[in-house]
Amino acid sequence: NSVLHCPTPRASSCSHLHLQTSCSRGGPARQGLHSETPRRLDPTLCQPFIFPMLVLIGDSVHTPEMHGWMFYRFKMLNCHISAAPASVCSPSSLVQATPTTFGDLRLANGHSAQRRRVTSGPPPSGLQDWLHTFQMWSGPERLLALDELIDRCETSQVKHMMQVIEPQFQRDFISLLPKELALYVLTFLAPRDLLQAAQTCRYWRVLAEDNLLWREKCREEGISECASSRRRRPSAAVSEWKSTYIRQHRIETNWRKGDTREPMVLKGHDDHVITCLQFSGDLIVSGSDDNTLKVWSAITGKCLRTLTGHTGGVWCSQMAATTVISGSTDRTLRVWDAESGECVHTLYGHTSTVRCMHLNGNRVVSGSRDTTLRVWDVSTGRCEHVLTGHLAAVRCVQYDGRRVVSGGYDYMVKVWDPETEVCLHTLQGHTNRVYSLQFDGVFVVSGSLDTSIKVWDAETGGCVHTLTGHQSLTSGMELRDNILVSGNADSTVRVWDIRTGQCLHTLQGPNKHQSAVTCLQFCRGLVLSSSDDGTVKLWDLRTGAWLRDVVALQSRGSGGVVWRIRASDTRLVCAAGSRNGTEETKLLVLDFDLDEKNKETD
Repeated sequence: NSVLHCPTPRASSCSHLHLQTSCSRGGPARQGLHSETPRRLDPTLCQPFIFPMLVLIGDSVHTPEMHGWMFYRFKMLNCHISAAPASVCSPSSLVQATPTTFGDLRLANGHSAQRRRVTSGPPPSGLQDWLHTFQMWSGPERLLALDELIDRCETSQVKHMMQVIEPQFQRDFISLLPKELALYVLTFLAPRDLLQAAQTCRYWRVLAEDNLLWREKCREEGISECASSRRRRPSAAVSEWKSTYIRQHRIETNWRKGDTREPMVLKGHDDHVITCLQFSGDLIVSGSDDNTLKVWSAITGKCLRTLTGHTGGVWCSQMAATTVISGSTDRTLRVWDAESGECVHTLYGHTSTVRCMHLNGNRVVSGSRDTTLRVWDVSTGRCEHVLTGHLAAVRCVQYDGRRVVSGGYDYMVKVWDPETEVCLHTLQGHTNRVYSLQFDGVFVVSGSLDTSIKVWDAETGGCVHTLTGHQSLTSGMELRDNILVSGNADSTVRVWDIRTGQCLHTLQGPNKHQSAVTCLQFCRGLVLSSSDDGTVKLWDLRTGAWLRDVVALQSRGSGGVVWRIRASDTRLVCAAGSRNGTEETKLLVLDFDLDEKNKETD
């Protein structure tokens, strides 16, 4: 008999188990029946249920009862299990009750001892003597005889043997395991396989609906929050974590593949340009050069209220919950309550257009064409600090709650301590206006009209990398961890690793934008880019591959423009229009948190 060493997925207390078997699928020459050399367990040599039990259970087998149970199952296949120490497993009490022949095995499996017999004629003479001789042989001799016999059988005869033998080895080992071990085995299945397993039988369905099992699957996919669909809560019989997983999978599929639903269209601002766009929860806020902001319902598409008070065009905005802050050419900032439409504060101080702002917590930092930055308390409306030092208009600003970073038309990037109003670093290197910034607390990334992107160390002020490749103005960037995505007027989008300075992908090719990129968003491992060509394109961040055009205006290529986009995990909002009257000004809202039933109802 060959000795097969059974590996486990990791070091375990069950590593002393060995399987000694007299069962093999081939003859001595093919499978080495008489070899005494220990070898690793080949799964193809085992019956289908042996290997999953040994390998997947692994170090879960600690008790004498489980050792005895395993011994009983293997004995039914004419196998013997040995373990050290011997006191752990004492199967002697089971040997007398365990089957030793195939007929006994059929009887133990609940089948009648009488099976379908061949009725082609009377039995051959000498059959009983042949059977008696076969029973007198040893195990290896029987295997040799069977091997020779199989080689001499016709195909129809082998098929008959398979029909008799195979059903006895199709064991539902999952149902035979204790629930805890059965669930452990199921954790090795992919979610799609779990859904199929649930259709096998009622008990498998109970196991495959286990809430903790699906929580583990959600953890593997990075889904950390168990939240039922906002439209329909799962029934009590369905695992909440399973419902969460299926919902997230459906949303991901809707993003990547889309459907035939038309986006919801929100018309407003007449033929003016939508200059800024925000949304939070189910509220969307659009700002325009018509001096107003509008608050929309993302669910119904209705304009809930128009925020009036500015006497000049609105150029920038920020939003947190229901609080909206807007900056205008009238040199003021206004703080609004989006629920009531009330203007809570009007912030005076700047002497020219408020061009940019960034909100963090209860503070907002604004940058103006008057070359200054101001730090405001949103709740009181008070200006707490004024940062002076730029020599031209401030075009972009970032604030992480500790440091302020600003970029201006003076080609400079500055890092500030807002509490002391001191400029800590002036980052010099660009040779033209700075239009875009990103700041993660460690690195500052600046995009300029000089076509370059520079990565700076925020603490030392040193230039870490200069990213080259774009051919024009870098108008927008998004930074997450060490991955930077940049959109450029040269119609391309590039993906960079800011730690190495390497360009990972250039998002172009036959499906690339045909005009300047206007806005970017990160979402669910995807990149969304909008353009003057009237489209919003979806790209795979990991591979750089184009997936599809999420939005394509009817007037694309002839004046239609997508000015701004904002995305959450489940929604995309686009601000679109034209500069020549070919496309009316509007918002497009796409909701990806829809299942088939919701689609039909809507």
